[in-house]
Amino acid sequence: MAFSASDTLARILDFRKLLVPAALVVACVMALHQFPFAWAQIFPDHWVLPVSKYLTVFVKWLQEDATLGFTTVKEFTRAIGHILNAPVLLLKGLLVTGFKFENTDSVWLQLPPLSWVGVTAVPVIICYWLGKPRLTLFVLISFLYVAFIGLWDSTMLTIASVIVSVLLGIVFGGFLGIAAFKWRALDNILTPVFDFMQTMPVFAYLVPTLLMFGYGPAAALVVTLIYAAPPMARITKISLSQVVPEILEYSEMAGCSRSQVMWRVMVPSIKPRLMVGVNQVIMLTLNMVIIGSIIGAGGLGFDVWQALKALRIGQGAEAGIAITLLAIVLDRISQEMAKRRPIHSDLQLSFFQRHWLLLTIVLVLGITTILGAFIPAFSSVPESLIFSTGKFWDNGIDWININLYEEIDAFRRFMFIYLLKPTKGFMLDVPWLGAVLVVAALGWRMGGIKLAILCSSMTFFIAAVGLWEKAMISIYLVSASVFLACLIGIPIGILSARHDRLHHVVQIVIDTLQTLPSFVYLIPVIMLFSVGEFSAMVAVVLYSIVPAIRYTDHGIRSIRADLIEAPVMMGCSRLQIIRRVQLPLALPEIMLGVNQTLMMALSMLVITALVGTRDLGQETLIALSKVDPGRGLVAGICVAFIAIITDRLITAWSNKRKQELGLT
Repeated sequence: MAFSASDTLARILDFRKLLVPAALVVACVMALHQFPFAWAQIFPDHWVLPVSKYLTVFVKWLQEDATLGFTTVKEFTRAIGHILNAPVLLLKGLLVTGFKFENTDSVWLQLPPLSWVGVTAVPVIICYWLGKPRLTLFVLISFLYVAFIGLWDSTMLTIASVIVSVLLGIVFGGFLGIAAFKWRALDNILTPVFDFMQTMPVFAYLVPTLLMFGYGPAAALVVTLIYAAPPMARITKISLSQVVPEILEYSEMAGCSRSQVMWRVMVPSIKPRLMVGVNQVIMLTLNMVIIGSIIGAGGLGFDVWQALKALRIGQGAEAGIAITLLAIVLDRISQEMAKRRPIHSDLQLSFFQRHWLLLTIVLVLGITTILGAFIPAFSSVPESLIFSTGKFWDNGIDWININLYEEIDAFRRFMFIYLLKPTKGFMLDVPWLGAVLVVAALGWRMGGIKLAILCSSMTFFIAAVGLWEKAMISIYLVSASVFLACLIGIPIGILSARHDRLHHVVQIVIDTLQTLPSFVYLIPVIMLFSVGEFSAMVAVVLYSIVPAIRYTDHGIRSIRADLIEAPVMMGCSRLQIIRRVQLPLALPEIMLGVNQTLMMALSMLVITALVGTRDLGQETLIALSKVDPGRGLVAGICVAFIAIITDRLITAWSNKRKQELGLT
């Protein structure tokens, strides 16, 4: 009997549908220890690949023996480090220490730092120029807080590092984005590189960076650049690819060269979109201030880090609030700059009219700094105005622990018994070969043979390097946290999409949550729940809940109005419309939000290792303490692989579902 091509395709599709159930059955048999081969359940120790040792040897060879012909690799990287240190030291002198010119005998010239009054006035003037009175007041209060709380110098050190990191991230990421747009082959290489840069825990490459660039601001800048540049590159490439074709045709008709088309037509036309990338670079840079402080950056991050190590919760809260305020200020200003459109005028304006904002800022800084030479209150924050809120936070936490301890402990025990413990037990019983088969089946079902090979090989790598158990603990913690984040965030997103007033309030809250550095979430968690896996889960939920809310809200609001009108005319209730129309249509977008929630949860793994988890995050911390670069890199690669597998599977499913619904 002959079969047509359509019959053959249908049989193949039916076979693919059976792959996942079959793989799950095999994995369950292995987990129940009914499988005859023990090696399929627990990866044998003598099969483990010594990848970490090879990486450690390679990194140490780079540091000690590798040469570039004219110099060694270590000397070359240290030279780059000195170059990177220069702008940080310049800004540090301008904002904190001033400049001292001396010879062997004496100091012949000493210049003071910029006045704190003038520095406070600069962002206030910018917000006034943007026409945002509420933001202007908020910025003023924020800078007065860091001044009067006694954290002015630390804040200025952080700002100095942030300015240099953001500028480097914009330039480096922008050029990479342009290069990826112009050369498709380079884009194919950079895309997985960017995936690794954003998903690998920062602590994993701290040791190699320290070995190559030394302890200090340069190492912190390099680590921050690796983490913060990819979003700028991605947004630049995507924005360039979306330039209106008519603009390009007009520039070609005008006789522009390729470089003129790029730099005088395309890049200026995407400036508003590029500001979104700038905003992301700023936020990710601020997210790195505490990690950067560990390797020599100093500033507010160092204050938080020291307070956490000494369990001085009040001081940590003060510095954490300062970081939060700084993040919100920079986020709001950059967002307003992104919304601003250029104003074209045929009038011939003078130099002073065109640059009045810059001249005003320079004038205010100059006048206040000069006044500081005669009036001490202008040169530094008066001691009489400095206060501390440390005791307030400590007393508040003491009151909560004394009066609400039983309720908090009951909630913690309930979550541990009914969520954490069963999930952890299940994940630790997952056989490595069964997981490889299930992941391969899912990949084949969602995206074909290439995705199956990619996902299964990454899963096999995790087992082959001897980190299967710690990877399962990581997945257990992340899955439990993501489950709670979605359980809370998706209903909030649904309600936000249906009520405009609530939407406005929710957007303010999640925008604020998104600006907070990850370390800041540890402060209230440690205050209330001490250390342990439950505390880690709470911190991960708080940090990763934003995408679940945002994507659900956006997905439901993006549904076409005519698709809602039909069930309304049929007499469907609100609950029926949500359950049978809006949620199914918005499900691909919601799943992308779940995907982003997973990515953010994975990025918190190393941070949560500081509160007592025993997963891949702890492995990177151990590698840092033992100066073992290979061990940290392998653990980081495993985290990146988990993130990439999850991302590829969910994205493939989402794209497939959108095609089925006719949404693409």
